[in-house]
Amino acid sequence: MGEWTGVLHLNAENRQGKTVAKNVYFQGAFKVMRPIYHDNSGRACYYLLNPGGGYLDGDRYQMKICLEENAQLTLTTQGATKVYKTPRQYAYQESEICLHAGSYLEYFPDPLIAYQNAHYKQKNVIQMDRSATLLYSDIITPGWSPEGERFSYKTVQVLNEIYMDGELVVYDHLKLKPAIQNLEGLGFMEGYSHLGSMIVIDEKINNAFLDELYCLLDQNTFEYRFGLSLLSVPGFTVRVFAHSTQDIERIFSQIHCKISHEWYQMKPNSLRKY
Repeated sequence: MGEWTGVLHLNAENRQGKTVAKNVYFQGAFKVMRPIYHDNSGRACYYLLNPGGGYLDGDRYQMKICLEENAQLTLTTQGATKVYKTPRQYAYQESEICLHAGSYLEYFPDPLIAYQNAHYKQKNVIQMDRSATLLYSDIITPGWSPEGERFSYKTVQVLNEIYMDGELVVYDHLKLKPAIQNLEGLGFMEGYSHLGSMIVIDEKINNAFLDELYCLLDQNTFEYRFGLSLLSVPGFTVRVFAHSTQDIERIFSQIHCKISHEWYQMKPNSLRKY
């Protein structure tokens, strides 16, 4: 398929209670800012940058992230991932993430916006120790089209594979093709335009925590639908339908706040850029 449009490799380690970069490498249309430390926890926050402004026909991006033992990292993007029309070949992003014992990763990218005739594929492969913690989310947003269609993109495909001690424990494959699927109908988007997914894996998650989370989210008064499911390992996944990115972000923020407060007695820092 040719060379990568952008490459980013980041290896982070815990150095006397502070997470620092052990190795950083990037080239092409993929960069990372210097780390930010929002508080005194030692957790580093990195912002991913795409200086090209969006994904175009045939663009291919590769990201490799490795957290050594007890390293803690928040990873997000500077802005939304915009996928423009891809008339010949789909845009592709591939991520390999390795989480060693006791490590903690929050990976909260800004929304994916798929414009008219966009064709996009994304694959995340995560290898993690049983004592590691993962918080991951993504939001799929339809982009503007001249005719005002809500789903004018060709394909959006997102695949997540999570392995724990070498065993596949989560396989989450989402594929949206408006030309052959009635996304407005029952069993698909059901009248909503925005779709959010969140995966949380941690040894502290159990049925009681999920019940509390359901009660918390059920108190919201704005219009949306959500579903919560326990995983085969200590963890859960969330699916959300809504009419705006902000509504989904609000729900994910509630989940993040509950986890940060109850597990770490911390208030999460705002990562949004607007």
